Amino acid sequence: MGLQARNLQNEGRMRPIDLARRHGLSAQAVRNYEEDGILPAAGRTAHGYRTYTPLHAQALAAFLALVPGHGHRPAASIMRAVNRGATDEVFRLVDESHALLLEDRRTLRAVESALRDLAPAEEPGTAPAPASGPEAAGAGRTFVGPLAEELGIRPATLRTWERAGLVRPRRDPLTGYRVYAEADVRDARLVHQLRRGGYPLRRIAPVIDRVRTAGGLEPLEATLCDWRERLSARGRAMLTGAAELAAYLREREGDDVPSPDSSKATA
Repeated sequence: MGLQARNLQNEGRMRPIDLARRHGLSAQAVRNYEEDGILPAAGRTAHGYRTYTPLHAQALAAFLALVPGHGHRPAASIMRAVNRGATDEVFRLVDESHALLLEDRRTLRAVESALRDLAPAEEPGTAPAPASGPEAAGAGRTFVGPLAEELGIRPATLRTWERAGLVRPRRDPLTGYRVYAEADVRDARLVHQLRRGGYPLRRIAPVIDRVRTAGGLEPLEATLCDWRERLSARGRAMLTGAAELAAYLREREGDDVPSPDSSKATA
């Protein structure tokens, strides 16, 4: 350690690299966080080099703890609001993240409920199979009219879901009729259950994508389990982030934030 570094350490100040090493970051990352307003403005030595204090260390710890639960952009917004002294905005931003997590939990419960309701219809031999006429689309397939009747909705509703990408029937090459395969019927039933639960189409689309990625309802259980674990991890991370954020707010109340020097020199 050089003489300048020892002198700074004796004064309770740190260089960018000192602060960075605590969290496995680069000195440039610390400088970037300061320039983005995530950290308070650094002090400067007589030669224009940045210096940081325990307040900056707590700010960095708070930001890094907020990211796993809130995401990088919301965490950055929270820290900027703290550093501006906009406490009400800080709490609003935190509340918004918690509201999003709650909405995700509600969506997960709605999906689980919808899948339970769909289970009997997915059992072999339970789906209606018209035998003749324009309704006879083939084994495991159906047309818009019979499917709409089964769900108790208008055919126009199915077409709206199609435009939203929630169901993807193919067109019969001879008649031009929409033909709903088993997977399409499954998706339509799931959309119907979620719509009955009050969910808008934009919130249903990611759920349908999960079903398709999983390859159906049965393999979706593993995806739902992973979804639950991720929500729990976000909840735990929010608790950790809240503790670090509270510590930073207390630190700011008892410490003056260093004002930046007018010099443009960089460390």
